[in-house]
Amino acid sequence: MAQVKVVLDEAIGQVNPNIFGHFIEHLGRCVYEGIYVGPDSKIPNTRGLRNDVIDALRKIRPSVLRWPGGCFADDYHWKDGIGDPAKRPRTVNINWGYSIDTNAFGTHEFIDFCRLIGAEPYICANVGTGTPQEARDWIEYCNFPGDSSLARLRKANGSEEPFNVKYWGVGNELWGCGGSIPPGDYAIEVRRFASFMRDFGDVGIYKIACGPRGNDPCGVRRDWVLEFFERMQSQTLSDGCRGRVDGFALHYYTRGAGGGGDVDFSDHEYYWLLHAALVMERLIKQVRTAMDVYDPCRKVGLVIDEWGTWHPQAKGDSGLEQQNTMRDAVVAALHLDIFIRHADKVVMTNIAQMINVLQALILTQGEKMLLTPTYHVFDMYKQHQGGTSVRVLVDTPKAGSDGEDAIEVPQIAGSASLRDGELFLTLTNNSISDECEVQLELLGLSIDAATEVKIEQLASSGVSDHNTFDDPARIRPESKVTTWDKGIVVLPPHSVTAITVGLK
Repeated sequence: MAQVKVVLDEAIGQVNPNIFGHFIEHLGRCVYEGIYVGPDSKIPNTRGLRNDVIDALRKIRPSVLRWPGGCFADDYHWKDGIGDPAKRPRTVNINWGYSIDTNAFGTHEFIDFCRLIGAEPYICANVGTGTPQEARDWIEYCNFPGDSSLARLRKANGSEEPFNVKYWGVGNELWGCGGSIPPGDYAIEVRRFASFMRDFGDVGIYKIACGPRGNDPCGVRRDWVLEFFERMQSQTLSDGCRGRVDGFALHYYTRGAGGGGDVDFSDHEYYWLLHAALVMERLIKQVRTAMDVYDPCRKVGLVIDEWGTWHPQAKGDSGLEQQNTMRDAVVAALHLDIFIRHADKVVMTNIAQMINVLQALILTQGEKMLLTPTYHVFDMYKQHQGGTSVRVLVDTPKAGSDGEDAIEVPQIAGSASLRDGELFLTLTNNSISDECEVQLELLGLSIDAATEVKIEQLASSGVSDHNTFDDPARIRPESKVTTWDKGIVVLPPHSVTAITVGLK
């Protein structure tokens, strides 16, 4: 048996809804086919955007959506994606297979999609092959309410009102595909770009700098952070603020051959991947601690704008497509629980990616669409948005593989939040084969045995089970309403559980 104690009066921080953010890139079938099919498509659409995808995403309340990349962002020139789609240039995608991008999906289409699904847009500006003026002009085009030439151009292209885009990235992965720039040199570029990336309205834009690569085995994460912030603050800026940033983005993928394939993996490889996912908690602490050296008041928020599973067979020439099993669902839940437990440190995250790429929430095939187990996790966890994260104490057995290379993980993990008189508790059973009886205790509160408890569980008979276009509902949550009954809950193996308890 495991014991889970929720400390109701020990608040960690508010769960920023942006923790439940998403990411799309011009990569494989993510944007084209996955989101945009064109207004003349036989697939039901709204101005070229798939209706089935829009309806599915609205249900999970996506908070923020990052675009156009990813590596694609630092070779993307935004003026290629505005105006008459038939007259837009056909450009070469140098990062993903040298495919041709028609630019039919550009700024207006992205904003339209965000509005249809209810997400705030997060645009990543081009630093690698772009200029400060290009970034500056993009913001003016999107946000300026006055009578400038760029505002007139936006209006001529169909949007009388400004887009009011708040979130802007200052490049992507500048340590790699964004330009292979050392952190000190990148800090100089950030100061230069950020100085000209003005508000142009009343939005109050939020500028996000590229942080370290979390998957770097050489341990340079801390050095990148320290060198970046040292150079950012090495001289007094004449304006005092314009060259600064508001967010700092870490990237970390749960990946590697040690985790096996997307569907075919051993028990050992299952635990290897879960162990890799749990590394995220250490990375958050490491990077935030390093940031605190120069930002002790935490004016710069920690963002994790790329995370998720990346299985070995998801190669670039295949569009990074992979299947999504119950193991991926557990990994997604582990990450979200970590972010919620560190609500005082993490202000935004974006899973990679939303559709047809890596740990996708949705897969499409022509007119067909299916929801993956990861989608269902986001649907189950949406109640955490805006709640107050509270401390959770877990006394749990270990689960893991045997042998010389044995791997152990906590069998039970989770997080909790309070909102509107309700406790919302999410838990994973990380054992591949064993169910677990969990004793729940709410410290500081006596619960009547008749108190109503809502339980939603995502489980399956096999950990490699997944939804297919022939069987799209094989894995989906099941719900029940019960009573407190001494706080005993049984969690099936490799499962995700959401529990709601009314406290009034």
